[in-house]
Amino acid sequence: MTPLAAAPVAEAAGVTRFFGSFAATDHVDLHVGAGEVVGLLGANGAGKTTLMRMLLGLLRPTGGAVRLFGLPPGRAVRRRVGYVPQGLGLYEDLTVAENLAFAASAYRTPEVDAPGGELRRAAHTLVRDLPLGLRRRLAFAVALGHDPSLLILDEPTSGVDPLGRGALWDTIRDVAARGAGVLVSTHYMEEAEYCDRVVVLVAGRVVVSDTLERIVAGRTALEVRAARWDVAFRTLDEAGMVPSLRGRSLRLVGADERRVSAVLAEAGVDAALGHVPASFEEAFVDLVTGEAAR
Repeated sequence: MTPLAAAPVAEAAGVTRFFGSFAATDHVDLHVGAGEVVGLLGANGAGKTTLMRMLLGLLRPTGGAVRLFGLPPGRAVRRRVGYVPQGLGLYEDLTVAENLAFAASAYRTPEVDAPGGELRRAAHTLVRDLPLGLRRRLAFAVALGHDPSLLILDEPTSGVDPLGRGALWDTIRDVAARGAGVLVSTHYMEEAEYCDRVVVLVAGRVVVSDTLERIVAGRTALEVRAARWDVAFRTLDEAGMVPSLRGRSLRLVGADERRVSAVLAEAGVDAALGHVPASFEEAFVDLVTGEAAR
């Protein structure tokens, strides 16, 4: 990971964006260093896409400032950025080869062939006729064709099968290894493991920005082990505690152990309770529920 002292390739400082009276982002601070993969996590409506669009100069902040390579995000500086939006940004009535040729012309770079394998065999296929996985791979190829120094990816693996998601993340890590900074949003909690640092947005605010290890460190979940685990699950769920199932044990985040014990005892469920290290997904739930309770 790039040292924090290095100049960031992308930076947001106190960025706020209102739509009417609604604050889509609220005094957000964020930076991405060269060679660093920063994961932007949050539920739908948390402000991830709005923040990315402001970094790209597609939206103006209501307050605060954004910089790309130390400069405002104008047309010239955006030439150093590769972008994959949620909608992929492809021309569906053009073929794979024509999309690549158009991107090369727009960036004034030499044309590149479609990446090898299945996508190359589909070079003369219209994009609208491609399966989602191939369309996403093409969007990556278009975004990387001009060798950007910063890659901004808005939920690039959404709807892709696990094998395809793994291949896309291999590409992301390869880009970072070559020195480009990467900002990638996702709602898949397990993808946080691929990131050097994670920024969690809740209702437009940053609630944590740190490495996965530091976010999880010291956090615990309450584990419930019961022979009648299905009854225990239903009992806790009906009490509004929302347990998760791991094998045949239940886990709860932010739950009061005494209340859990009392609810199970009242239902006649014999269970053993104990605290275990939390997963990142459980830490994320704890952060989100804690912020919502403020």
